[in-house]
Amino acid sequence: MMLYFNLIKRILAVGGLCGLLLGAMALPAGAQVTAFKQAVAEAAARDRDLAAFYRETGYQPLWTGQDTEGLARRRALVEALDSAGMHGLPTARYGQEALMAQIAAAATPRDLGLLEVAMSRAYLAYARDIQTGMFEPSSLDEGIAREAPRRDPGLYLGELREAEPQGYFAALVPRTPEYLRLMKEKLRLEQVIARGGWGRTVAAGKLEPGDSGSAVVSLRNRLIALGYMQRSASREFDAAMQEAVQAFQIDHGLESDGVAGAGTIAEINRPPEERLKAVMVAMERERWLNKDRGARHVLVNLTDFHARIVDDGKVTFMTRSVVGKNQSDRRSPEFSDVMEHMIINPTWNVPRSIATKEYLPMLKRNPHAVSYLNLIDGRGRVINRGSVDFSQYSAQTFPFDIKQPPGNSNALGLVKFMFPNRHNIYLHDTPAKSLFARETRAFSHGCIRLQQPFEFAYTLLSVQQDDPKGYFHRILNTGRETQVDLKTQIPVHIIYRTAFTNAKGPVQYRRDVYGRDAKIWNAMANEGVALPSVRG
Repeated sequence: MMLYFNLIKRILAVGGLCGLLLGAMALPAGAQVTAFKQAVAEAAARDRDLAAFYRETGYQPLWTGQDTEGLARRRALVEALDSAGMHGLPTARYGQEALMAQIAAAATPRDLGLLEVAMSRAYLAYARDIQTGMFEPSSLDEGIAREAPRRDPGLYLGELREAEPQGYFAALVPRTPEYLRLMKEKLRLEQVIARGGWGRTVAAGKLEPGDSGSAVVSLRNRLIALGYMQRSASREFDAAMQEAVQAFQIDHGLESDGVAGAGTIAEINRPPEERLKAVMVAMERERWLNKDRGARHVLVNLTDFHARIVDDGKVTFMTRSVVGKNQSDRRSPEFSDVMEHMIINPTWNVPRSIATKEYLPMLKRNPHAVSYLNLIDGRGRVINRGSVDFSQYSAQTFPFDIKQPPGNSNALGLVKFMFPNRHNIYLHDTPAKSLFARETRAFSHGCIRLQQPFEFAYTLLSVQQDDPKGYFHRILNTGRETQVDLKTQIPVHIIYRTAFTNAKGPVQYRRDVYGRDAKIWNAMANEGVALPSVRG
């Protein structure tokens, strides 16, 4: 098969395919052109964008012309399809074998017209996939409420006609530092798999400093293979091993205590194939976000349980976060929006779903339960609970709003950060500080809680206030609910990456807390994306 493809590449590279074929045909030139154009029109008719492009260009060839431009485009297309696997894309998705067979068999003007459109179809499929992803994100999981930045197919065709082909194809690939570093990690992991992986797994429930024996040797060898230890013959869980375990824990979002407990050992034992899946899924996710994210933006990685402020590509502030609990109605969605303001001393307007699912049953048992919350009627009045028979209400008929006034015990804490969206998701303070000490921090109803919300606010305000901390606390000390608008609105990107990179250091890996990456990988595998095999 490889020899066959090499032959086709030579046909494409040596000269004008159209000229070679047309020169050998007996039909008059005019009849040949007519037959070619008719075939193009017929083949493109069922695709509105293709039909419009060829109609507007007078059915002139984009790929099969005998000029140097046609040759360059053919060569660039074949090379791009050949390299699709480097990006975790399935080459079979673009009909490469059928396309090559069609090239080899083309013998009439009509054949060339059909080939012309087939090449355009393959090109459009590849261009879309490499630039903005293979899938519509929300089709894979309803929690991925992100729209890929799709482009008009006509732009891909028109721009290629005017561009230098090699450069244009290269520009289709996401150029973010994140994508390039993920590609590098993909290649590294493929090489690890080809060499047979990272060796034997560690058969132990827990290992800690002072331990010794065969399980410690297995842990040592695994850490050496993973790149966290220098070669050693020690059978002891010594200081060097503790330091290596801590470094591994940091890179994998684990509690960095230097003890190889069950969770740490499970991550150490993960095979390179699993890490490679995470990287290829991350590349697809990066394609979904292939757009300008803003010179300053907020980045929340749900799997990492952190929120960051990024300025000109550098993280200028980072804090721990708590995200939605792993339940169907609580998982935090993935989406992008724009932060417009913050509210200091916020009132908590309890979402109706929480009011009816959680608080109404409590009020039915005891009308004076959750007394720190106010019940508000349709005219905005606080009602007397003792005068209400809550047993008569269902989730559908419950007529009251529930609010919690500003204060230290408010569920939103003392500040919330608003980027109005249909999901009713925002970032906020919380009185439940102890949860930030947990390794896995998925506890909320969906909103993002911040461990250091004041410092987060200072950083946001620093571009519009000379004394952001003083300004913030002057408002806070009034105790009054106050909206502070951001003079420059800030993009917010809530993402979900089980593999991600930093500018320096090893690639970071996290657990698939909502199982979303598993769904994406299954969809990719169904399209033909495959893992490499071990060399024989």
